[in-house]
Amino acid sequence: MSAAPNLGVQSAGATQTRRVAERVYSVDVLRGVIMVIMALDHVRDYFTNFPFSPEDLAHSWPALFFTRWITHFCAPRFCFLAGTGAYLATSRGKSPSQVRNLLWKRGVWLIVLGWVSMWIIFPLWVGIYSVLWMFGWSMIALSAMVKLPLKWIAAMGAALMFLHNLADPITPVQFGHLAWLWTLLHVSGGIGPFPPHLLFGRIPINSFYSSYPLIPWMGVMAAGYAFGAVMKQPISSRRRALLWLGTASIVLFILLRTTNVYGNPHAPDQFTCGDFHRQTTLAKTVIAFLDTEKYPPSLQFLLMTLGPGFLALAVLDKLRTGAQGLKSWLARFFLVYGRVPLFYYVLHVYLTHVLAIAVALALHQPVHPLLFLDLSRPPEVYGHGLPFVYAMWIAVVLILYLPCRWFMELKRRRHNWWLQYI
Repeated sequence: MSAAPNLGVQSAGATQTRRVAERVYSVDVLRGVIMVIMALDHVRDYFTNFPFSPEDLAHSWPALFFTRWITHFCAPRFCFLAGTGAYLATSRGKSPSQVRNLLWKRGVWLIVLGWVSMWIIFPLWVGIYSVLWMFGWSMIALSAMVKLPLKWIAAMGAALMFLHNLADPITPVQFGHLAWLWTLLHVSGGIGPFPPHLLFGRIPINSFYSSYPLIPWMGVMAAGYAFGAVMKQPISSRRRALLWLGTASIVLFILLRTTNVYGNPHAPDQFTCGDFHRQTTLAKTVIAFLDTEKYPPSLQFLLMTLGPGFLALAVLDKLRTGAQGLKSWLARFFLVYGRVPLFYYVLHVYLTHVLAIAVALALHQPVHPLLFLDLSRPPEVYGHGLPFVYAMWIAVVLILYLPCRWFMELKRRRHNWWLQYI
């Protein structure tokens, strides 16, 4: 899942070197924040005892919804920064051909890693096309664009992000035997039906499931690549651009969400969110307002999550590596996770799984939901409330700090070819 190469390298002039270091610091710190928050969603999946979705207006409450909602910022912002990192790789002398080569190879590696890592933990769910699958194909698509003029890449990325909701009325059924292709590109759901033979003698082929349709995500990464040009500007110029982009995105989100004109599926079903409507209480109204569609990410969802990210980058641009005080300490903490995101991602998945099994055994709770990923409706005697979920989240993050710092230092000291893929 590591999308951006290590950019803390010397360039031709002292001024450029100083600007690159500042830029990388803010981008890597934000990426680290994203990785830490992301773990909260996965820990909640493993340890929760709630037999309903956090977005379920009939049962949810603000604390539970916020626990889910805050993690929505992770995938869009990380995907966007992946493209930005690919563009900024040229700041250390990489040619477009070298960047293209790295992108498609890393993309293939992420696709394979996504399948293998899921199969090891959940062999019955080998058919899940997860976030690593999405990142992999988005990188492969970006590798085909990098030789194009930057304004073309920006236009293609913006078009995929802003216009893909026009295709919401199109259903996979309309494509006949190619229904699976439209599901992969734009609709979250099962892929099939396929011929009724079994994989490994027991797993139906039609158990394949795509939760991250590719079209909008490819646009997010392409837009992030074009955004890299903004991050190469002097710090004062790029901070103005970041503040403008963040404010404009949030304002546009509010306008679209309140008017229901465009940018989110209109007709909700059991898997999708619908238009915004005022609810019976203020808390439920806020939940309904922020509950936008992630699978696939609607335009409203992308504006809601990317906008604050631009503002966060503007704030982080004020930080310096050698600064003293609490802000600098926190920044250095998050920097560790931001420099080794794939290493952290894989470790946290396995660590969370092992901890969940250990806790279940210690408390005499059923283990089979963890073994078969059957956590959508956990047994009554399984799982824990939010305080325990947050405690386990903090434990997972802190346990992985030293391994991640060790690997970050290893990547800084050594330049083996395989390190750029982890």
